[in-house]
Parts: sequence; structure tokens; C-alpha cells
Amino acid sequence: MTTTTTTPEQRARLGFLQHIGEAPAVLVQAPGRVNLIGEHTDYNDGFVLPCAIDFRTAVAARPRSDGRVRVLALDQNGAWDEFPVDEAYQPRDDWSAYPRGFVAAWRAAGHALSGADLVITGDVPQGAGLSSSASLLVAIGQAFKALQGLDTLSGPAIALLAQKAENDYVGCHCGIMDQMVSACGQPDHAVLLDCRSLETVSVPLPPGLAVLILHSNVKRGLVGSAYNERRAQCEAAARFYGVPALRDLTEAQLGSAPPAGLDEVAWRRARHVVTEDARTLAASDALRDGDLQKLGALMAASHASMRDDFEITVPPIDELVALVHSCLEGEGGVRMTGGGFGGCVVAVTTPARAEQAVARVLAAYRSPEGLQATPYLCQASAGAGVVTAG
Repeated sequence: MTTTTTTPEQRARLGFLQHIGEAPAVLVQAPGRVNLIGEHTDYNDGFVLPCAIDFRTAVAARPRSDGRVRVLALDQNGAWDEFPVDEAYQPRDDWSAYPRGFVAAWRAAGHALSGADLVITGDVPQGAGLSSSASLLVAIGQAFKALQGLDTLSGPAIALLAQKAENDYVGCHCGIMDQMVSACGQPDHAVLLDCRSLETVSVPLPPGLAVLILHSNVKRGLVGSAYNERRAQCEAAARFYGVPALRDLTEAQLGSAPPAGLDEVAWRRARHVVTEDARTLAASDALRDGDLQKLGALMAASHASMRDDFEITVPPIDELVALVHSCLEGEGGVRMTGGGFGGCVVAVTTPARAEQAVARVLAAYRSPEGLQATPYLCQASAGAGVVTAG
């Protein structure tokens, strides 16, 4: 039997033809993302360095004049949802919270919407920390922007609407990084994002560089409570030093040891954030200069800081990082990426080194449940936009 590989854009277009009965008026996409360096700095008003990846959500759409939104989720066993655009949002615990939440955020921002048919599909891996939810929300935003002819609505504006939908309606209190890079990524570039000003700078990756993501398949536990605890510790440290956020604290102010009156654990949390911000800025320079050896050293220091000062890695993640590091030999770097306690590691290296790392990891690594890591070999890709051919 011959298997035909199709893209999300092709599946969305075909699904629209099959289930709506005509061609879509617009076809859009929005990618997932991976954070190369800059972990737990976002809610401290600091810096992050993610890139969009070539896994994405596609939405085929057409306008409706009856004030209703109909949504077909191809990846949810072909489930449908339909609702009036002016219906008050009611909390939901399934996939439909995302389109309904975005419509609520869109209307709250004062944008008109007469209705729409949407067909949604994608290939962003679920549960791998690659921002499938941000990809979905930004893609929906791109579809509404195109349907309403709002050419002046910027990528950052759509990212903020997507974040509002997730924060205020879906109920996930995420930062802005995921939505911003999904909306504003560029091919072969990372995005240096200032999480306070929302200013972005595109940072070119050396030609041919591979972005390797390895999902540990470790079940993540206590992530929410640990996140809240670390955020509180960071805020306590900022109050102690008298700064608005840890982004404003210098290494000189931090000192080389906990000062009297500040808990030693909170001080180490602060040390991670302060040094991670510095590493993130230095890593953007290393990428721009094509200095893979320097980048590798910065990523290694980032991982050590997450392990020792922020205490968010787990032994299988540390093992994965060590296995990949043993293959790189100075050509790039590897670190845990994401919130911690499982999830993924990311390596930035040459394609040849990436292939060696995948082979070694598949042979040597097993999760506590006996599972191999799942590799995703990616390229830094374009942010959200209209697709001219699917």
C-alpha cells in the first residue's frame, strides 16, 4: 500500500472541500516553537531566544454572514463546534475552548466578526512542549485577520490576542513568548524577545544549522505547583533587592553569596534568572557570529543552572543532555528546554552531528517507563501568515 504524505495546509484545504463543499477563501498557518535559551526568564521581564519550527497548525476558512462560527477539528476525530459570535464565553474543558476563547478575546478587543467556517489541522506534536496551543490560537487569529481584511493588524497584536485567549478564557496563565515567536518568526532566524518591551530582534542562524528536539517521554509531575513556587521565589528576591523584576538586578548587586535576610533558595533562583538573561544575550551574539563553540558553552551553563540553581531538571533529562553533548564536540550545544521536570531537550548543531546524536540517543536512552526519546529534526521557520498554495 502506498502512503501519501500531506502537509497540514493540504489537509486543511481538502477537509474544507469535503466538509464545507467549496474551496476556502483563505488558508493560513502558524508554527510551533522551541526555546533555544532563556528559561524562566519571561515572567521576570527578561530575555528569551526561541525560534519557530517547521511543525505548524493550518486553518482553511471562509466568511459567513449569519453571525455564527463553525469549526471542524480534523485532528479531534472530525469533531464540530458551532456558536454565535456574540455568545458569552462559558468555560469548556476540551479543544473547543481555543476557538471560542479566541473569538471572545477578538470581540473584547473591539474587532468586528460576522462569522466564519474554519477547518483546522496541524502537525505540532502534542504534549512535547512545542507550543501546539499557541500555534492553534495564532493560526485562528491569522484566519480572522485575513477574513476581515485587517491588513494593519500586526503579528505582535495577534500574539497578544492569542495570549489573552489562553490566559483569560482557556485558563492557562502563560507568558507571551510562545505566541510572539509563532506570529513573528523568520526562516533561518531565532527571535531575541525582550519580555518587558515585547521588542523582537531577528538573529540569523549559521547556514545549514539544524535544530534537534528530543522528547524525553518522561511524565511530568507537579509542574504547576513547582512553577508557582519558583515564580513566588523570584518575586520575593526582586522585592528583597528593591527592583521591579529580576531582569533589573545585576550580577554585582546579586553578589557571590546569599545576603542576610534572603533565603538561600530564593537567592539561587535569582542567580539562575540573572545569569540566564546574560547567557541569552550572549547566545544571540554567538549565533550571529557563527560561534558554535561559544554557543555550546552557554547552553551547557544554562542547563547546569537549571539543574543546580533552579532545580527543574530530572535525571533522565540530564542523561539525554549528556548523551547529545558527547556527540557535538564543540559544534553547537544542548540543554533542557521548557518548564522542566521532563519534556524536551534542544540541540543546535550541524546536521551531521544531529544525526549522530539521534542514533546514540535511540540506542542508549530509555525513559523510566522504558520508552525511547522521540526525535524531531527541525529548521528555524517562518512565522504565521497566509499560504498561497497548500
